[in-house]
Amino acid sequence: MSRPEGMHEQEFNNLIKVHLSVLFSLSYSFFIGSRIPKGKLRFLSLSPVFFVFILLPLKLSSVFPTGLIALFITWLSTLKLVLFSFDLGPLSSHQSKSLQNFLLISCLPIKTSQSPKKTPKLPLNSPLKSLLFVLLLPTLNQKQNLHPILLLAIYCCLLYLLVDVVSGICNSFTKAVFGMELEMPSDEPYLSTSLQDFWGRRWNLTVTSLLRDAVYTPLRSICGPLLGRTVGVVAAFVVSGLMHELIFYYVTREAPTWEVTWFFVLHGVSVVVESRVKKLLGRPKWGVCSVVYGPMMVAFVIVTAHWWFFPPVVRNGADEKAAKEIMSLLEWMMGKAGLTSLHG
Repeated sequence: MSRPEGMHEQEFNNLIKVHLSVLFSLSYSFFIGSRIPKGKLRFLSLSPVFFVFILLPLKLSSVFPTGLIALFITWLSTLKLVLFSFDLGPLSSHQSKSLQNFLLISCLPIKTSQSPKKTPKLPLNSPLKSLLFVLLLPTLNQKQNLHPILLLAIYCCLLYLLVDVVSGICNSFTKAVFGMELEMPSDEPYLSTSLQDFWGRRWNLTVTSLLRDAVYTPLRSICGPLLGRTVGVVAAFVVSGLMHELIFYYVTREAPTWEVTWFFVLHGVSVVVESRVKKLLGRPKWGVCSVVYGPMMVAFVIVTAHWWFFPPVVRNGADEKAAKEIMSLLEWMMGKAGLTSLHG
């Protein structure tokens, strides 16, 4: 089997081993679910899989594959399996009753659709997003020549496009091969009317849904509707921050700085405060305020990301390494397809 140019043979072999480990672990989880009833016993039976998933990213050294495995498997798959232990979440739906569907829903950032698709307000379809991503990616090699504000805008665009392009590829593959109707990963987050709207209904919806099921809903049930809402929201953001911290460790192999955790803690507290203000103002007044407030909150996300989200992966050049790896992968794919090189 050939490998992309720039990827060492050992790294390529390790990547194959990681994928085989994921396949074996998820197959084991599927058969465990059919033989052990939901609850603590099923959770304990799956605990070896959780341990394996924590170790898998450490088997790799390339930035981009490590980040994908950490996000897809160490975080999302583990969270899905924890919910599955108690017969909750996407792996407990009727669409996960076959092994192939269980594997797909477990390891890919996809979410089955329960409602008709929305028509986007801006004409940004998947091919256009992919093109924009490919055009913007090489600019990271010249970032020292870019104005800081322009560079920040590029980082934000690349992050948004990366999430949507990768998830869109997973969606397209799953729909084409297995006919599943899936939700889009994001819903035009740049049009958010508030922080609550951004984090709860527009940005990275697969992650949002899992955090709601695994963290927010149980805590709200335990603590009661009033206190539980506040505790659940803040806890979901704290969990997200800690998982991002872990992913950044896998990618950089440097001790955590806790910047990204504080980024999510700040936004969790801000969402709680914002929801209280909404109640005090009432819907009519808030509707008028949101016209100005929405863009301000998108700017707030961008500025705080500049302070605490991006620095941990920018300081050691992980962003540039990832960009080179993605460009190398695209070159390899185009070569296999007999297309012209990205460099002409």
